[in-house]
Amino acid sequence: MRKIRGSLFASLDGVVQAPGGPSEDPTGGFQHGGWLPQFFDEDVGAAIDKVFGPSYDLLLGRRTYDIFAAYWPYVGGEATGIGEVFDKTGKDEGEAAAVQMGEDFTRAAKYVVTRGHPDLGWSNSHRVGSMDELRTLKEGNGPDLVIQGSSTLYPALLAAGLLDSLTVMTFPVVLGRGKRWFGEDTPAEKLRVVETKVTRTGAVIATYEPAGTLEHGWAGPQSSSSREEARQKAMAEGRW
Repeated sequence: MRKIRGSLFASLDGVVQAPGGPSEDPTGGFQHGGWLPQFFDEDVGAAIDKVFGPSYDLLLGRRTYDIFAAYWPYVGGEATGIGEVFDKTGKDEGEAAAVQMGEDFTRAAKYVVTRGHPDLGWSNSHRVGSMDELRTLKEGNGPDLVIQGSSTLYPALLAAGLLDSLTVMTFPVVLGRGKRWFGEDTPAEKLRVVETKVTRTGAVIATYEPAGTLEHGWAGPQSSSSREEARQKAMAEGRW
């Protein structure tokens, strides 16, 4: 059986929108596209390499797929042959790494979770129409399914019990507005931390695994004061 492993770049206030560049995703009036590169260091690069590992298929939401399909095959791979150019001219390591990732993404199978029927013209791309279809895919043979971005997938994955791990790279920046990594429809569930690291630029990289149903209880003795009774009454009547 495959595993489904997620990965997100997030600000301190939970924004995951357009980390890679100004034109990546300006929807909703987002003005801070490209907030990630200033924090990129060797530790972040190593964490990304670890997420993708030696072999993987990609699992993506439709919008993230559109972003990837318009970018990665043109950096290196089927669309331009730019990989050969970088090999010959000896460009810097960052460009070479981008070329390699473009070629790897193009080679990998790409599974797109969508209710519609978008253009999936990037090679090795396949539509997944439901969580039931994804469960069947997960139960089959093949490499792990790795999510990059695609934050809209997580509520459904958690609800269906399909997510095996999530690596969140939280960077020391507050963006104020933008798409968050968990929406209001996310089910309540405990997670456990299985690995953490702080990079030299201050990014906190933490990997989580699902840990069962959330329990509820009091952090201290329950109050029975008259003031608390009045507060509870005000909440019940919509006055608080």
